[in-house]
Amino acid sequence: MKPELRIGVIDSGHAPHQRVAAGRRFFLLAQGLGEGELQQDALGHGSAIIEAIEQRAPDAQLYLAQVFDQRGVTSAAQVSAALYWLLEQDVRLINLSLGLRQDRDSLRAACAEAVARGVLLCASSPAQGEPVFPARYPGVLRVTGDARCSAQQWSWLNTAQADFAACVRAARPGPSGASLGCAALSGHIAAYLKTQPGASNLQVRQWLQEQAAYQGPERRSVPCNRS
Repeated sequence: MKPELRIGVIDSGHAPHQRVAAGRRFFLLAQGLGEGELQQDALGHGSAIIEAIEQRAPDAQLYLAQVFDQRGVTSAAQVSAALYWLLEQDVRLINLSLGLRQDRDSLRAACAEAVARGVLLCASSPAQGEPVFPARYPGVLRVTGDARCSAQQWSWLNTAQADFAACVRAARPGPSGASLGCAALSGHIAAYLKTQPGASNLQVRQWLQEQAAYQGPERRSVPCNRS
């Protein structure tokens, strides 16, 4: 029997029909950080992200850390706490369809701890513009969206902005671009890890490169022949 695959998601929540194995909410207080039970997904962002992952890896066990408020705003402190909590849940992969403008020591340290433990971090990165965190930290897969990709495709960009990109089409209106592309790629990785549970992060990256439907950004893309 293959070991259970645990996937972490840091986002705004989940829909009532979506099942998560465990969840925790992290929120800011006047002084410090609070923790509590999950609340309703007021944004719908997390629900769409989970749907994108489940579409590609329906058997994965999802662990949800809720960090966004009703305005869609979060902080490095919340994301850092969410990362440490997910590490305690023994997840193999963490999807971060989010990006913070400021580099913070707490977030850098939390990501470094995850990477040191062999946990794969997938974080969204804009196709253009200023870099965001945690996508810019060492060992984190930088992911954006690629309109060329179908639901079961991804591209290997290898650019200053992103390592990989994936499908941005959703079943219903909601997040798009880097956020959805990141979730789609996490779903592909989760499906691969389900069949190859012993694969290292390096092997995952190599597999993503070898199986990419496109190489390079769209302006100079070269479709890969698949027999």
